Amino acid sequence: MQRKMTRRATLMGFAATLATPTIVRAQSTDAFPTNEEVIRDQVAVRRNISAFAQQNWQNHFDTIGVGCLLADISSRAVHYWAPDGTYKLYPSSVPMTEELTRRGYTEVVRKKVNPSWTPTASMRERDPTLPIRMEGGEEGNPLGTRAMYLTWPAYLVHGTQDTRKIGRQSSSGCIGLYNQHVEELYELVQVGTQVRLL
Repeated sequence: MQRKMTRRATLMGFAATLATPTIVRAQSTDAFPTNEEVIRDQVAVRRNISAFAQQNWQNHFDTIGVGCLLADISSRAVHYWAPDGTYKLYPSSVPMTEELTRRGYTEVVRKKVNPSWTPTASMRERDPTLPIRMEGGEEGNPLGTRAMYLTWPAYLVHGTQDTRKIGRQSSSGCIGLYNQHVEELYELVQVGTQVRLL
């Protein structure tokens, strides 16, 4: 009997030792922020399920041509239709502000594997630490592994190395995709593909 009590006491003592740091942390004032808003007073996060609702190309383009690409900025999604009607849907990043957002019709005029990146003058003005140029394939290149250039200068559909940007307002005007998605899309999109930023 004495032996069982000793084993039990040992186990209880061990459990108490493990729990002590947790109890101490819980009692510490540093463990809980005191300057955060109460959750009930915060604006609820709006989940945009329309981002993954299928669209019809006929609602946006007169003909399917060599393909159609719709970048829906409000739902942060890219819709693509191939000439045979095959449909693809991808989550995307969108411009940070309305001032950086361009809407309307354009088309793909050029495609590039491992594109180099040259920040625009306004980007360098906002962030003087940006490099003058970054070569394609270089670690940290914000254009990712593929880029499709539009008729509008400095506006692209491209990949991104920073996957946290997808689904957010995080670009300087471009539409960003996960690298694996832009690589798939790149193989499908032809020069001359119609594009609408909505």
